[in-house]
Amino acid sequence: MSAPGRNERPLRVAIVGSGPSGFYAADTLFKSDVVVAVDMFDRLPTPFGLVRGGVAPDHPRIRNVVQVYERIATHERFRFVGNVEVGYHVTIPELGRYYDALLLACGTETDQRMAIAGEELPGSYGATQFVGWYNGHPDYRHLTFDLSVETAVIIGAGNVAIDVARILCKSVNELRHTEIAQHALDALSHSRIRDVYLIARRGPAQAKFTTKELKELGELEDCDPVVDPADLQIAPEDEEDFRDPTKANNLKYLGQFAERAPSPEKSKRLRFKFLWSPIKLRGVGRVEEIQLGRNELVGPAGGRRARSTGETTRLACGLVFRSIGYRGVPIPGVPFNDRYGLVPNEGGRVTENGKPVPGLYVAGWIKRGPTGIIGTNKPCSAETVKHLLEDAPKLTPCEVPDTQPLLDLLRERGTRVVGMADWRIIDQAEILRGQAVRKPRERFTHYHEMLSLLEDEQ
Repeated sequence: MSAPGRNERPLRVAIVGSGPSGFYAADTLFKSDVVVAVDMFDRLPTPFGLVRGGVAPDHPRIRNVVQVYERIATHERFRFVGNVEVGYHVTIPELGRYYDALLLACGTETDQRMAIAGEELPGSYGATQFVGWYNGHPDYRHLTFDLSVETAVIIGAGNVAIDVARILCKSVNELRHTEIAQHALDALSHSRIRDVYLIARRGPAQAKFTTKELKELGELEDCDPVVDPADLQIAPEDEEDFRDPTKANNLKYLGQFAERAPSPEKSKRLRFKFLWSPIKLRGVGRVEEIQLGRNELVGPAGGRRARSTGETTRLACGLVFRSIGYRGVPIPGVPFNDRYGLVPNEGGRVTENGKPVPGLYVAGWIKRGPTGIIGTNKPCSAETVKHLLEDAPKLTPCEVPDTQPLLDLLRERGTRVVGMADWRIIDQAEILRGQAVRKPRERFTHYHEMLSLLEDEQ
């Protein structure tokens, strides 16, 4: 019998995760010389991963990439299998009966911990929780954040940290007509937060945010950015970093912030504090204070690291958000490196004890870690697909080369599978809901709302 990859017997690939890396992998597979059928699984009833659930609601242009994914989803051999959690509704070995290869593109779903005393106090959160809450992600809809406090602290110096800061600092007027979830808009309309601190353990040269996101902070309606000019003094070892155009532009805007006199008409301040690390959270029953330690930079150019000076300070606050990185979540039946929170792999080929696991692949953040922007996933996925297709002639063909028996199995287990046509019903309903309140869309924030809508449509 010849290997799969022909019209009469396509190579069957299950992609787990419907975010950017999953869709770029599907696109690369479809553009290859091999005939491929792709079934894309997601535990949510909605596709697009972090583009839907992680991109800030006031950044609609970034979400336009969804149009590319929608086009990929129209391919005749593409199927979306939503509302199905791999590892729970169906196992990895079970998927292996129906697919010749499995490609995990499920991202890194949880926040890295700060590993400091008091981190478990109420008022201490991962940025993922807050981002999911204001984006209407069903997993975080139930959360409440005490916005009656006057000071919030964000630990981190990347774009997610800036997103959290910007949402806290924007006026309701600036957010009202964005895709922000209505429950979040209502809560933010009563916010009493006046000071937001963005804490970075290293200096401006090592910050990970991009210039566009930084520049926006100087254009807020009711908030001034505050930067200590002393933090912008550049050591000779840092000059190499500033040859990077993004970092050079960041320094320019930070310099402009440092020169600005705070406007008395604005009620909020976003205060950058470079070269400080969290040491401890304190409070009786909830976060009331954070202890910070002063750092200095040591090491050669391009490899600067933070070292404690021994100096400490305390900052009264009522909310703390950590945004210091992300970790993957183990999937039963898949090797996992707990130290790094990733699936071990070589170029996208999953490995166990240093040896490739036949037919199992990874792409995106679960492969390389939470780095880069949306477009970074395209070459990452292409590398994985290249190796998958190289291996394809050697893979053992699956036992049941048909999706319908799998769908029947899921139905028997009580799982309501959501397809692409179902998603378009949800999509249109959200857009109509948004039009009623002059927003691009008003999202469904509960699983039962989406599934009930589909039942009503049927």
